[in-house]
Amino acid sequence: MFAITERLLLRPGWIEDAAALTAAIGDREIARNLMRVPWPYSQADAEGFLTQPADPLRPRFLICLRDSNRLVGGIGLSGDFEAELGYWIARDHWGRGYATEAGQAVIALADNSLRLPRIKARRALDNAASANVLRKLGFQPTGKRVWSASLARGTMETCLYAREREEAPQALAA
Repeated sequence: MFAITERLLLRPGWIEDAAALTAAIGDREIARNLMRVPWPYSQADAEGFLTQPADPLRPRFLICLRDSNRLVGGIGLSGDFEAELGYWIARDHWGRGYATEAGQAVIALADNSLRLPRIKARRALDNAASANVLRKLGFQPTGKRVWSASLARGTMETCLYAREREEAPQALAA
């Protein structure tokens, strides 16, 4: 599965991406805000991630620049019962709107193709940039904070968010 935006190509990761993925996510400032990313992040971690089977109901993508295919981050849906949005952007690409742009594409897929009724998200309490992204994507804070396991930090306090699917307006009967 692929998605194309104005500046980005969202695509599956391939084993050939292992070195670029290791370099992009192997930054402690990125790993510390994620739950399932170990620190330090190794080439073997990247290879293990890239060889996991794809789940069409929980797609995940590498975020690449459309004009060069350069890896700038990752985004996807996870979760057994309810979909949860997760994303990260390599530090040298922070502040350019890539997380919001990629998030809009994934949400359109979740709304229009997967027809997911609700998507949840969480962010580290100390990650204000992620709060801004979630707000721009239409997520609302639930008011709940929970401690979440983090492979890089051990545990971290997180804020929970949710977004309900936007239904297309119904045509009026004549």
